[in-house]
Amino acid sequence: MSTTFFEVKNLTKRFGGLIAVNNVSFTIDRGEMVALIGPNGAGKSTLLRCISGVLKPTEGNIFLEGEDITGLKPWDIVHKGIVATFQVVRPFRQISVLENVLVAALSASTTAKRGEWVKRAEDRARDALEFVGLADMSLERSSTLSHGDLKRLEMARALATEPRLIMLDEPFGGSSPAETELLAKSIRRLRKGGRFGRLHSESMSLLIVEHKLEALMKIVDKVIVLNYGELISIGTPSEVSNNPKVIEAYLGMEV
Repeated sequence: MSTTFFEVKNLTKRFGGLIAVNNVSFTIDRGEMVALIGPNGAGKSTLLRCISGVLKPTEGNIFLEGEDITGLKPWDIVHKGIVATFQVVRPFRQISVLENVLVAALSASTTAKRGEWVKRAEDRARDALEFVGLADMSLERSSTLSHGDLKRLEMARALATEPRLIMLDEPFGGSSPAETELLAKSIRRLRKGGRFGRLHSESMSLLIVEHKLEALMKIVDKVIVLNYGELISIGTPSEVSNNPKVIEAYLGMEV
């Protein structure tokens, strides 16, 4: 009997009297791309922060390949193979683009010998920048990058940790159409799977929070919909798009 790759079970997060996430459960398979959508204030970002270890759930559990990882510190979550990017991009602005990605790669490296550890991390950092299309800007200070390029830098930093599950929180937010398409291209390449340099995406899973739904719905396998912290629908893009509860949540009317 195979173990579910990733599972959120009956997860709840309260802030005093406010219930931001209420008894949410879902699973993600290896290599599966999942969209997490819902109106503003639905609890999407709070859910991602609970998974990534930034917040501790009030109730419920999070499992990775059968192991309960609920409440682990963020750096321990990264070492387990789960990494997240967030809406507000916060790079180290006074160092280079490559050095920013190298920090992430070094934080996830486990090679015992220091020389091998640093060399392997640098190789992964360069591969990640090549993958997202920032290799030609690797020596630039991150403070010089546009907002869209900073979003791609965030993805490169995530990829450099060799994750098994990447969570992207509004990766297209604030980006121009051209910048959105560049980042979407990178996500589509991940969707296809395969090898890029020393990095692999055959079994990499993605959980994406995004409000720009048209492009997202074309590439994901499954859609999870939250509203007021509660799970109201889960299914294929077609199933969710035609669900009256989902339409009502977005349009604010009965269907």
